[in-house]
Amino acid sequence: MIITKFETWWVERGRCLFDEKRQGGAKMGWDVIAIKLTTDTGIEGVATCMAARSGAVSEAYLQESIGPVVLGRDPHDREAIFQELWTIDRHEAFFPVFLPGPVDVALWDICAKEAGLPLYKYIGACRDSLPVYASGNFHGTVKEYVDEALYYQSKGIPGYKAHPGGPVSFDMEVHQAIRDAVGPDYLLMSDPVGDYTLNEAVTVGRQLEKLNYKWFEEPFRDFELYKYTELCRTLDIPIAATETTRGCHWGVAQVIAQHAADIVRADVSWKDGITGTLKIAHLAEAFGLNCEIHTTTMNYMDLVNLHVSCAIKNCEYFEYFVPEENYTLPMKGKLPIDEHGIIHVPQGPGVGAELDWDLIEKSCRSYRKLEYKG
Repeated sequence: MIITKFETWWVERGRCLFDEKRQGGAKMGWDVIAIKLTTDTGIEGVATCMAARSGAVSEAYLQESIGPVVLGRDPHDREAIFQELWTIDRHEAFFPVFLPGPVDVALWDICAKEAGLPLYKYIGACRDSLPVYASGNFHGTVKEYVDEALYYQSKGIPGYKAHPGGPVSFDMEVHQAIRDAVGPDYLLMSDPVGDYTLNEAVTVGRQLEKLNYKWFEEPFRDFELYKYTELCRTLDIPIAATETTRGCHWGVAQVIAQHAADIVRADVSWKDGITGTLKIAHLAEAFGLNCEIHTTTMNYMDLVNLHVSCAIKNCEYFEYFVPEENYTLPMKGKLPIDEHGIIHVPQGPGVGAELDWDLIEKSCRSYRKLEYKG
């Protein structure tokens, strides 16, 4: 079995989810690229790829730098392809962090379908469901955070993670108001996606400890390891990091070695697919750390995250990016979350979900195809 066709569709999602502070002076669309790999036996592997800043750039990387590596290859040779793409990256491809993970996902999807197994069973199952926490976006007022947390609590979702947008005084007001609103025992986390000073992070972390938050995530940029090490040493609340750390498991290893995180983060979009995410999760497990899987901002790929989360032991929760309708396209249907806030892994072969190909065709800005000529 070999890959004979590599197709991409650049799909407009028609919205921007970031404010001017985070968008900056450059256009911030929220597009995606649908990817389909087809084998000579007719099996198709499907994934979606972020194209948040430039669909043209993402599409070009896929078609010009990654597609030629994959065509003509056996999809079971995922490790060899993973290693070759890292060699290409080092020699001046410099892939965006969200590439080439989706192509790796498509390869795994093919192989699980060939085996007739759900992806998590093909990897090696540990369980078949996880509790979710609602993970909101940035808001302008304290009330918006409180209302969002209360809404998802009323829907039976067992936890909520705030993304307070700064400054620190505002963030601390958000933390207190949410705790007051949801009660003393409701699961809460905070992820400011911040650039705090070390002193600010210590102050906020001590507040979160008093308020019984589960973890404190990403108060610094991921490469600021000295600050992370000092924060982990100073606070009792677990510090979650490595969401955007470059270098896949090699990069995360440096963080663990420097005691710069209590919880590491990975996902199949930003950490080189299923292959890379499993490497990080197993590395973390060896050091007694959890690997809490991070949203990809795309429901289809978040289902792939779920498969991986259900194939490892050291992940407690599923990150449910809300409101869900912002992240559904181009997947058909919604995430399989029940009335108790538990998400159940699909049981069909492969990923077990479908893309809406009619909608993809209608919203497609560009379609490109590579074929294996033998």
